[in-house]
Amino acid sequence: MPRILVNECKQEVSSFNPVLSHYEDFLTDAGQDILNYHRPVRSEVGGALSIFDSRPELEVLGGFSARGITSAGTLAEPCFQKLASRFIEAVQKAGPLDGVYLALHGALASEETEDTEGYLIEETRKIVGPNVPIVVSLDLHGILTDRILTYSDAVAVYHTNPHVDFYTTGQRAARLLLHLLDGKPRPVQLRIPIPALVRGAQCITETGLFGGFVKRAVEIEDVLSAGLFIGNPFTDIEDLASNVLLVCDESSLEKTVAQGKQIAEDFWQVRAQIQQPLTSLEESIELAKATPGRIVLVDAADATSSGASGDSNAILAQLLRARCERTALLPLVDAPAVEACFEAGIGAQLTLKLGGSLDPRFTPVQITGRVRLLFDGNLRSESHGEAWHAGNSAVFEAGPITIVLTSRAVSLYDRTLFLACGQDPASFDMTVVKSPLCQPRFFEEGAALVIHVDAPGATSANVRSLGHKRAARPLYPLDLDMTYTPQPRIFRPA
Repeated sequence: MPRILVNECKQEVSSFNPVLSHYEDFLTDAGQDILNYHRPVRSEVGGALSIFDSRPELEVLGGFSARGITSAGTLAEPCFQKLASRFIEAVQKAGPLDGVYLALHGALASEETEDTEGYLIEETRKIVGPNVPIVVSLDLHGILTDRILTYSDAVAVYHTNPHVDFYTTGQRAARLLLHLLDGKPRPVQLRIPIPALVRGAQCITETGLFGGFVKRAVEIEDVLSAGLFIGNPFTDIEDLASNVLLVCDESSLEKTVAQGKQIAEDFWQVRAQIQQPLTSLEESIELAKATPGRIVLVDAADATSSGASGDSNAILAQLLRARCERTALLPLVDAPAVEACFEAGIGAQLTLKLGGSLDPRFTPVQITGRVRLLFDGNLRSESHGEAWHAGNSAVFEAGPITIVLTSRAVSLYDRTLFLACGQDPASFDMTVVKSPLCQPRFFEEGAALVIHVDAPGATSANVRSLGHKRAARPLYPLDLDMTYTPQPRIFRPA
């Protein structure tokens, strides 16, 4: 009976978030609990299990799983070492294996270990040996490295942005692993780095330029796995870049290399178009005040799903300065404010200082209102069914402004947090969305105007303002005067 091990470690970090993340910021499972959690969830592991479960001759083992409660700041080194030791120990204790599936992200970094995913794959390879196939799934915001490709047999990457293919990516990864278990030749992996960071609406795969490049990669004849990585501009490590990934048999390598180089060259030519135009904070609020209909204010600079702290009050402060009378709904991470709300109780009126409880670039603003609702912050994502934990949370009303306060950050790429506390974004004149890209049905459909705000924060689309120190240079748009010639890197099985 072929034995397959499933291990998971997923988190995306921003190097520009001053608050380190820790072991406690992960949800961990081991053994059968991993499989029980994921089978009803539309996750990568859930998708992989749907394929493995169709083959009754397989024995599927849960090893170790660590899922970041949300994206966050750089992981403290001792905490990564603790996660890594449990991850590696699970491989050691699994006994003889015929295959390994690793559900990873690609943009996790610790204080001292930049390529954490590459480290975990290499350590797994040391244990299982050169002949046991290892297949990995990664986020297209992951940072693809030589180390990842050297020690894995095949990588499957998301094809959609916003991500709606967690489940099918896991299925593709599982099929790749079964392809190898069924005796097919081990493939060649091809990486073509592109020194460009891209961000914004053109990265939407369904409608933007980026989607066309993904489609071209996926449709290359004879590839076993394909896609494009655009990295996470906020994970400041040496390998930060975009990448073309193609996985194929040796027999089709020459043709695949030529097609991959053309995709990389064409991507480079439109790099300036795949950037997000931004509107100043002051102008954004004036536009929102003057435009009839529902307004979406995108504060991607404080996107918790990209690694920001979630405690930016930049838009809140500007709404107050502009004396805006239109109704507004916004999220804010502020544990001390939540604690004050719980102490006061529902219906109490009180004055709070909001924002900047984590990131010192934000100065707290004083605001008076009443506590409308208190809840425990345990949520279930409307997008994929994942369990989220925001900690104690409160709804605070201050005149036309309604603020959903949480003790800790959760991903905000859908309406889960708002709907869980009875706040429908469609019923407000303005909604602050702390995510760069959401499925249109969540916020944008029916909106009169969507404004991408040039606010400060750890995940600003204005990437030149962030202050990269580790990323290899030159790198667009940090450097504008540069040329590019694709240099394919080929990785064959050991």
